[in-house]
Amino acid sequence: MSARDKAISSTLGYALLGLLAREERSGYDLTQALKNPVGYFWFAQHSQVYPELARLETAGLVAHTLIEQADRPDKKVYRLTDMGRAALSAWLNADTELPRKRDELVLKAYSIWLADPAAAARMMREHAQTHAAHLAEFQSGLSNLEGEAGAALWQPDSPWFGVHAVLRRGIGYEREYSEWCEWLAQCLEGTEKGSP
Repeated sequence: MSARDKAISSTLGYALLGLLAREERSGYDLTQALKNPVGYFWFAQHSQVYPELARLETAGLVAHTLIEQADRPDKKVYRLTDMGRAALSAWLNADTELPRKRDELVLKAYSIWLADPAAAARMMREHAQTHAAHLAEFQSGLSNLEGEAGAALWQPDSPWFGVHAVLRRGIGYEREYSEWCEWLAQCLEGTEKGSP
């Protein structure tokens, strides 16, 4: 493992490099971008961002410019360095392990035959509605993106393509999860077609 790789202590470091590859941002802007859009598919604690930025800067992967502000404390605006771009590129081209799944709702479904059917159906319906809301949000985001980015959405060398890819994955995931929860609720209620 190289010193550069050791400087990136977690996937968060690569998430930050990926955000900075798009544009320069302050620490606050990075934390907001980690909520939306990155938060839809990868979670990070706010408290982890600034220590990770400090490690990345010490390793020479990012640099900052201090921006003086009259009515607020000065802020640091971070940018990706050439070394940071190389680290991000190496990470993007490296093999990725299959994610380990830890889905409590699916685990509950495995033993749902022991649950109170009405309570379990309500729970599944709530999850179906939550996933349906996320689906609508992703579909709206994709529609807005199509208007904003146009043909760049389909160009693999454009940052817009990555956003497009993530939104498409989110749409598929949320649609399937919502439909599964609704199906399970109907089964528990005995209203699923084909049920006795």
